[in-house]
Amino acid sequence: MYRERASLLSGAVVWVNTPGEGGSGRVLPDGCMDLLWHEGRLLVAGPDTRAYVTEGARGVWVGLRFYPGTAPGVLGVPAHELLDRRVDLSDLWSPPVVRRLRTRVGAATDPVAALEQIALERAVPPDPFLKRLVEALDAGRAVAAVADELGLGARQLHRRSRDAFGYGPKTLARVLRMQRALALARDGVPLAETAVRAGYADQPHLARDVRELAGLPLTGLLGG
Repeated sequence: MYRERASLLSGAVVWVNTPGEGGSGRVLPDGCMDLLWHEGRLLVAGPDTRAYVTEGARGVWVGLRFYPGTAPGVLGVPAHELLDRRVDLSDLWSPPVVRRLRTRVGAATDPVAALEQIALERAVPPDPFLKRLVEALDAGRAVAAVADELGLGARQLHRRSRDAFGYGPKTLARVLRMQRALALARDGVPLAETAVRAGYADQPHLARDVRELAGLPLTGLLGG
């Protein structure tokens, strides 16, 4: 069972997941990074370029999903260093500090709130540039047009995107487009219309992109 709520940290979401029998699941690319708590461990899920399949992930998982581009400011690590990775928080922060944080979350009556508080204590003001970039790409704007609006050259935009999101703006746009398509399809919008509204050339383009990013056909994701 999965449930989530908006976090006190700007743009973030806190969630709890108790996997069913077998504990397998599929985490799709979404432009975000997560701080995780599971069986006494604090972990970080880096940005994904493909579906991350969880096998045997039993027990209760607690997480905080950062707004795209904001996790590096809290974690102190460029996002591209964690691309397609899951690492122990002690690989990024001082092990004694992480041990104290593990004890703190483990003793909390509400691990969700405890995890959230850790992020809040280290939060930095969000970068308005990154927020504008995410909003523009999520609206389906072309990367070149967005770069011109933000006053950045292609190389500078790519470098800043890698640090913030783990990959360049074209990959971020592709991931956000898939998420838009999934939201529309799950709301019952016909797939041909979903493709157009999400920004794909046509329905076959939508199908190819989803299969490449998610590792399953769109109908398989909707059925699950």
